[in-house]
Amino acid sequence: MIQGKRILGVMIARGGSKGLPRKNLKLAGGKPLIAWTIEVAKKSKYLDRFVLSSEDLEIIEVAKKWGCEVPFVRPMELADDNVPGVDTVVHAVKTLPGFDYVVMLQPTSPLRTVDDLDDCIKYCVEREANVCASVTDPEKPPHWVFKMDGNNILHPIIDGANSLPQYRQILPKAYLLNGAMFMARTDWLLKHKKFLTDETLGYMMPRSRSIDVDTDMDWMMLEVLLQKDKNL
Repeated sequence: MIQGKRILGVMIARGGSKGLPRKNLKLAGGKPLIAWTIEVAKKSKYLDRFVLSSEDLEIIEVAKKWGCEVPFVRPMELADDNVPGVDTVVHAVKTLPGFDYVVMLQPTSPLRTVDDLDDCIKYCVEREANVCASVTDPEKPPHWVFKMDGNNILHPIIDGANSLPQYRQILPKAYLLNGAMFMARTDWLLKHKKFLTDETLGYMMPRSRSIDVDTDMDWMMLEVLLQKDKNL
């Protein structure tokens, strides 16, 4: 609880994953990927309750072993590839009423710390924001991203990017969603059913803790970073 507001944390972890099969249970640094998020959430001083939303019985059992509460099994219709994560959070909020804010935590962001989580919660509540999302610096400016037409001619994704100097130091500042945390007032979320709107507040995180594991390459990078920390 913070400033009298009750905070619900929801980790979303479904069984299906096409980019990296069974990634939520894959061992990273000697423990399942979901365990990294569970350990951080359990240390939070602001989360009043932290639960798992999953349809996968193996994920549920492993989460329980790591001390995560699992008060319900996610309906199968919310476990499809095309179902947005926010829909599973809306389901959790409806199933577990009585909270002022909800924070969605994805297990694919294992390097987020408890300070990242609690600072984001504090930032959102103190700013009296309806909705907030964590972001980081993009590795490359989005002004360098192009699409190709049928003749393989390049066209910038961002209108007018070709007219800008292509030096990253003077390009407009950009921010990348890192997937680590999405937070919203529960009543607001039930009404809007989305985290990204014209009023979404950005919470900045360093790129070093912003890895979002979705592919084999992401996993290799995660292992390198964990090994580096281990050697320090």
